[in-house]
Amino acid sequence: MKKVVFFLTFLCCSIAAFAQQTTIMGKVVDASNNEALPDVEVTIENTSFTIRTDAKGNFNFDAFKLPLGEQIISLEKQGYSKRRYPVVVNEGSTLDLDVLEMEVDINEENFQIGTISLSDNELSSDESTADNLSGLLQASRDVFLNAASYDFSATFFRPRGFNSENGKVLINGIEMNKMYNGRPQWSNWGGLNDAQRNQVFSMGMSANDYNFGDLAGTTNIIMRASQYRKGGRVSYAASNRSYTGRVMASYNTGLMKGGWAFSFLASRRFAEEGYREGSLYDANSFFASVEKQLGENHSLNLTAFYTPNRRGKTSASTQEVYDIKGRAYNSYWGKQDGEIRNSRVREIEEPVIMLNHNWDITDKTRLNTNIGYQFGKIGNSRLGYDNAPNPDPTYYQKLPSYNLASPDGADYSRAYLSLQEFQNDGQIDWENLYRTNVNYGGTSRYYLYEDRNDDKQLMVNTILTSAINEHIVLNGKLGYKRLNSKNFANMLDLLGGNEYLDVDTFNQGDAAQNNLNNPNRVLGENDTFKYNYELDASVYNGFLQAQFKYNKVDFYVAGNIENTTFQRNGLYKNGSYPEDSFGKSKKLDFTTYGAKLGATYKMTGRHLLSLNAAYFSDAPTLRNSFSNSRQTNATVGNLQKEVNKNIDLSYVFRTPIVKARLTGYYTLMEDATEISFFYADGIGGQGREVSTAFVQEVLTDIDKKHMGAELGIEAQVTPTIKLKGAAAFGQNTYNNNPNLTLTSDDFEEPISLGKSYLKDYKIAGGPQQAYQIGFEYRDPDYWWIGATSNFFSNAYVDVSPITRSSNFYSDFDGVPYNDYDSNVARKLLKQEQFDSYMLVNVVGGKSWRVDDYYIGFFATINNVFDKKYKTGGYEQGRSASYRNLVDDSSNDKRVFGPKYWYGYGTTYYLNLYLRF
Repeated sequence: MKKVVFFLTFLCCSIAAFAQQTTIMGKVVDASNNEALPDVEVTIENTSFTIRTDAKGNFNFDAFKLPLGEQIISLEKQGYSKRRYPVVVNEGSTLDLDVLEMEVDINEENFQIGTISLSDNELSSDESTADNLSGLLQASRDVFLNAASYDFSATFFRPRGFNSENGKVLINGIEMNKMYNGRPQWSNWGGLNDAQRNQVFSMGMSANDYNFGDLAGTTNIIMRASQYRKGGRVSYAASNRSYTGRVMASYNTGLMKGGWAFSFLASRRFAEEGYREGSLYDANSFFASVEKQLGENHSLNLTAFYTPNRRGKTSASTQEVYDIKGRAYNSYWGKQDGEIRNSRVREIEEPVIMLNHNWDITDKTRLNTNIGYQFGKIGNSRLGYDNAPNPDPTYYQKLPSYNLASPDGADYSRAYLSLQEFQNDGQIDWENLYRTNVNYGGTSRYYLYEDRNDDKQLMVNTILTSAINEHIVLNGKLGYKRLNSKNFANMLDLLGGNEYLDVDTFNQGDAAQNNLNNPNRVLGENDTFKYNYELDASVYNGFLQAQFKYNKVDFYVAGNIENTTFQRNGLYKNGSYPEDSFGKSKKLDFTTYGAKLGATYKMTGRHLLSLNAAYFSDAPTLRNSFSNSRQTNATVGNLQKEVNKNIDLSYVFRTPIVKARLTGYYTLMEDATEISFFYADGIGGQGREVSTAFVQEVLTDIDKKHMGAELGIEAQVTPTIKLKGAAAFGQNTYNNNPNLTLTSDDFEEPISLGKSYLKDYKIAGGPQQAYQIGFEYRDPDYWWIGATSNFFSNAYVDVSPITRSSNFYSDFDGVPYNDYDSNVARKLLKQEQFDSYMLVNVVGGKSWRVDDYYIGFFATINNVFDKKYKTGGYEQGRSASYRNLVDDSSNDKRVFGPKYWYGYGTTYYLNLYLRF
């Protein structure tokens, strides 16, 4: 019996000893000030074991199957030099590495180049241009996404063909996407580069700790005072892109005794005109954050930023205009008293205030509760004209092509005169506008006004993260947003006149009255006119996610539910819509759902397979819910929730020398709605004829398909030389023939044109294929240089849906044209593909450390060989019928040809900085 007891005791002790966990733990700090470093990526090299340090800089590998023997622990964090520590891991023991130090990378300015690209491309692009995603990709060290963010973004390349509304941007856990159109308003935090260094990026629909996410990924910018490294920085930049100069200064106290932390930043960006003519830039940015640690488990952070900015817009033009004036031409400006004056200025003043409470409930559970408030105005100015010629210098009747295409025969004399006039000037004649108003007795025929929207938005959420055990982490969020948006036209300048009569001169009788409740109103500057309405919206959402981490497999599953309501409140009774413009519209209500799951299989420490799949629906945006919100409460017919289906599979290879990722993806977007506004000729159907009308083109039931592959690879071939490459092969197409409806105050009722035959047409918005090869050299003496060659192809013009509808081939009586030729039509409707092109970019810099000061500079030169290329364009819907398009296309120079945007030529950016 004693032998049996002894044996059982020995067996239990042996099992206990065998089962004892192996542990590796430590704390990571800043070598210069000994402050804890959160969010450091800690990896056991050549294995699948990777974790991040917590808010206090601590990490803990605690598992049964940690690799034993000699291992390398690597530490990586943006802004710091990578560190590698050799260790010996013994089975069943605890290896306490105590304190590990990381030194500031004095070449870290290299990582801010992407943010500079954001300033140039996101902030300067007009709303009608293809918006890219560089702002969503800053926090990623992924090779392909770095290429997309830094080098591809100048061409408006969009990873997987997604728009910025397909991604989420958060600041301190609060979503910043606009409820009106779903897009982040980059200008609201432009110029705050130094305050945006702490970012967490989740790629695509992968697991995210803050929200459900979206197709293009999620970026959370952490702007808490305690999370900034102690010290200050001043810099000056010069460029010939969007702005010509930028000055910036910031200072962070770090966490001080007593639990206080403060952070401040101020910057200014300016230009009389950038690369494009007349494109003024006038932006100031201010940021402040203060945080108080309330005991060991609570902290309260207040963040506020205010970035008022004004920038002159730039125009898209036909090829005829570019051939005459060059790619830097911009039709929106002219000189007044010798000074450049742009008629289309975008002005944004929207301060943001946030209060964030962080509560470490236990060592494993934390709760982050946030409240934010955003208010202010966005104004987009433009010239108005009534009973007077169009002041646009590129108006089609002022160009040579119009005179050459005269139905009575080409008028070469007038064509030559218009060419000479356009070559010698071709800008807005401000003096003539003033002179015209004075000659008409002071009642303005020309005037400058702005389309204004004044938003007030409240945002509240609470985010829970809890580690149930060493394998399972739960994330949850409850959120609420409420928007009140006032939209109106505001008179800015009567241009020498003394009054303006608020009527629509294109209509007659009651239909001419913009507000029947106050007809024939005479107004002055800073008065509201034309249209006036409010949009109210609210969103409730909830998100729950479980993440599971094991030795060979990590996986997650998440769900989301959201309720969205919209309503319009008309403050004017429009004469064209007297029964459906004043007062509140019906309330639109959408409840949407989503689910996603994914897994990463760690074949070895060097080889990983990762799969993500998602199915979710979104409410349509405010912009796409009302067919003509400026004049009527009418909502889009058959308005539906938009459904998204996505799957992607990645193979990841990583060693200390080579890192690579190959991803294939397939995405379906279904039941979307889009609204466009333009003048169209030859509108027919339903037994009616309208020669020219300003229409709202409403596309519903739109399906799109995005499929392709991405590759990113880099190799540290020597300690100083890194080679890198990237490739994107995409095919983004319309996947059905959506329904098309036209509305206009020229129609008694909407005109349904049935299907728009868009299936298999390419979706416009930058090149669908992009390839890069490059290198980077970093000298031990703190200077570096790099270069990339970037090849782009398969970019397409945005096709006009109305010309792919029954309106194209039907006469006004609804019967097909008797001279319709399908072969001719096929050639006319073939989608234009832009020429391929290659851009070479060079970047380099030098840094010095003098005691506790860091001094340096870096410079970039983009498009070194001054390649001329188109970044995008769209077909004009003006020639909406077969006969009109045949006539226009038969001319040597099309009168209503597509309008294009051209990319920059050779540009530079130089930045000098001092850190202390």
